[in-house]
Amino acid sequence: MTGPLRVEDGEDRVVVRLDRPERRNAIDQEMVDALHDICDDLERRPRVLLLVGEGGTFAAGADIRQLLERRREDALRGVNSRLFGRVRRLPMPVVALLDGYALGGGAELAYACDFRVGTARVRIGNPEPGLGILAAAGASWRLAELVGEPLAKEILLAGRVLDGAEAHAVRLLNEVVEPEDLLAAGHRWADRIGRQAPLAVRLTKAVFHSPREAHPFADELAQAVLFETDEKVERMTAFLERKKT
Repeated sequence: MTGPLRVEDGEDRVVVRLDRPERRNAIDQEMVDALHDICDDLERRPRVLLLVGEGGTFAAGADIRQLLERRREDALRGVNSRLFGRVRRLPMPVVALLDGYALGGGAELAYACDFRVGTARVRIGNPEPGLGILAAAGASWRLAELVGEPLAKEILLAGRVLDGAEAHAVRLLNEVVEPEDLLAAGHRWADRIGRQAPLAVRLTKAVFHSPREAHPFADELAQAVLFETDEKVERMTAFLERKKT
């Protein structure tokens, strides 16, 4: 794929590189459209998605030049929020690999992922109020779910930016690695996910994100589907056979 993304398409995973290093991978409309195309593909053929930025930066935010020109109707279209919600709902897990800046829209894209692996050089936060706007693509509610209300308010209202160690301490990052090991770490996460039964992973993610009032019926319905699969029988039989030896 040409344009703002570079894509490595694999059997059980897809690596997508945000590729606007001259703009610190700022998220513009072209990148949004290209990421929607990735979502189209992963909704048709579910695989793990690894998201990484080129040039030592994940994404320094939305493209300010485009934001400057946007008006009320653009905000109501939810350009970034609709994309990030779609990333959140992808059937298989999404792993964000963070280095350098993950600010504004870049941070919100990372918040929408299931796992975040980063380096000590990460700087993650939401400086939008300093530009006269708010973080309207998920951070205003998703961040509190991830790190709790007090810290979320520091980030959203007082402009606090976390480094890699701070983000890891509050589990906003699942793991911190050296910059040269970042992509390999992402593949290790994809390998770990890949050792699970794919349908079980998909349904677990779907149930996890179901509304509270959907439980326990959603859990029981998903389990009913899995109880009828050949893979459940094969994996449990293999487990019992290993116990015999």
